[in-house]
Amino acid sequence: MIATPSIFHIDGLELSFAPKAWAFSVERRAKIDAYFEALRREKPALWNGRVLLLYHQIVEHGVLRGEYLETDYASFAAWQHWGRPPAGVRDCFGAAAILTADGAFLLGVMGPHTFNAGEIYFPCGTPDPDDIIDGKVDLDLSVRRELKEETGLDIAEFEVEPGWTTVVDGPLIAAIKVLRSKESANVLYGRIHAHLASERYSELADIRIVREATDINPAMPRFITAFLASRFAGG
Repeated sequence: MIATPSIFHIDGLELSFAPKAWAFSVERRAKIDAYFEALRREKPALWNGRVLLLYHQIVEHGVLRGEYLETDYASFAAWQHWGRPPAGVRDCFGAAAILTADGAFLLGVMGPHTFNAGEIYFPCGTPDPDDIIDGKVDLDLSVRRELKEETGLDIAEFEVEPGWTTVVDGPLIAAIKVLRSKESANVLYGRIHAHLASERYSELADIRIVREATDINPAMPRFITAFLASRFAGG
């Protein structure tokens, strides 16, 4: 049986960049390179940039503390594709849950050129070196950037719920920031679609409005379905 994701609130994050080698990436280098070469033939837009993965974490007094290493996207993608086998790391990232004035959540359908094509996500992304500020990994910064890039919306226009709703699903840790809008789902839907239409290579192919539990879709990853089910149940 696959354990049910756990959900809890944390008040803050204290995450640092403490680089070291990732044994998985080193030991499986040839297989990773072969996998990514084949993936690039299928999805040429994929770029083997740099990403950050958490390798040490603890929650103390309502604060998630941890340390990240840096690796290449090819290694990260292979680890995901191979089912996230035990490798001494966790995929810990920030996500923006847009909550509209009429009580709906807005999510994006990943474009066909992306690694997670067709899946339905909150605006989010694996942290990268641009999120390192004075030796700290800033997931607030990551969330602001992903929100702007994917939807065209600026976090300054939202009321930001304090703290983070954290969902742990095996080696995945999603720190979800709830953003309350003064606009309705339909208005925001239109604004985001206008942004997507203006982009030559938009990361998102479409937007989904989720108004109630029956709108939860199997194309959503487990951390999102667990979060949405909890919120609609009053959690």
